[in-house]
Amino acid sequence: MALLHNRVSNRELRARLMAETEPRTTISFYQYHPIANPQAFRDELWKGLDALKVFGRIYVAKEGINAQISVPQSNFEALRNFLYSYEWMHGLRLNIAVEDDGKSFWVLKIKVRDKIVADGIDDPTFSMERRGKYLKAQEVNELLRNPETVIIDMRNHYEYEVGHFENAIEIPSDTFREQLPMAASMMQGREDKPIIMYCTGGIRCEKASAYMLHRGFSNVFHIEGGIINYVHQVQEQGLEQKFIGKNFVFDNRLGERVTPDVIAHCHQCGKPADTHVNCANDGCHLLFIQCDECRGQYEGCCSQECQEFIHLPAEQQKELRKGVEKEGNIFNKSRKRLRPKLVGGQLSSLPA
Repeated sequence: MALLHNRVSNRELRARLMAETEPRTTISFYQYHPIANPQAFRDELWKGLDALKVFGRIYVAKEGINAQISVPQSNFEALRNFLYSYEWMHGLRLNIAVEDDGKSFWVLKIKVRDKIVADGIDDPTFSMERRGKYLKAQEVNELLRNPETVIIDMRNHYEYEVGHFENAIEIPSDTFREQLPMAASMMQGREDKPIIMYCTGGIRCEKASAYMLHRGFSNVFHIEGGIINYVHQVQEQGLEQKFIGKNFVFDNRLGERVTPDVIAHCHQCGKPADTHVNCANDGCHLLFIQCDECRGQYEGCCSQECQEFIHLPAEQQKELRKGVEKEGNIFNKSRKRLRPKLVGGQLSSLPA
């Protein structure tokens, strides 16, 4: 039986990526479409993409596919042909990264999930067949000239914090599943107003537009291809740029520069900054914004406690990290800032 997953260590794979001489292109795409047997499709997809030296993270579910990948430039056309060989993906929009060094991924991971976007919707009458109207960049700008138009950001706070559309409304919640009913509640009384939903690549706002229609809103739009496609169209067509700052991305880059504006602040000193980093303490790995000065002062750590921790002997660090949960340690509007501390010889995350 063919090997349908990777067995090489991440360290070695990353070293191999850095040693590559051919440039890579970072791409994201998604498609809502019924898949009868997600596991069989996943295995077939893995074989095809692995042969093309594709790296990245892909989720497959009965409702479709969601992918963020990179491919050697010489294999780009072969990749497109492979994807288009599936009738339901023929003509699929491939969002090419705005700012790309080709070092976004170093391994191919394809996982089967219940949904490609966890939405918390358990209403059997909800359907993705009725969605909001697609908007291209020029149409977005035209609709935003209407003072009645509401534009809603369907991303998390740490994404919104570093960049967003002018006058965009943030839905202050931890997860997309919480944002959906919250967005509908916040828009009560505006059921007939033009509402634009947007996200990074289009997958979340497309489902959000369907949900808003399901909840009785009648004039719902979403940006085709999300921020990534909007920015490309603005640049290609010489349009006015309505997105300000950086576009957060979920790969090794953690962000694409769209405009020179720095609208966020360092989480340690408060100076203007919009560079996301993960705490250098592997027992913490907190995602936060850090300026260059604080990065030097704290050695890439989120706190003095973590800075002290990384200088402990390796075996002591390993022992103290046992049982520590670090997932979800992020700065956002609805959760208190977490700061790892050494308490009684154990590492724990406590509100700052």
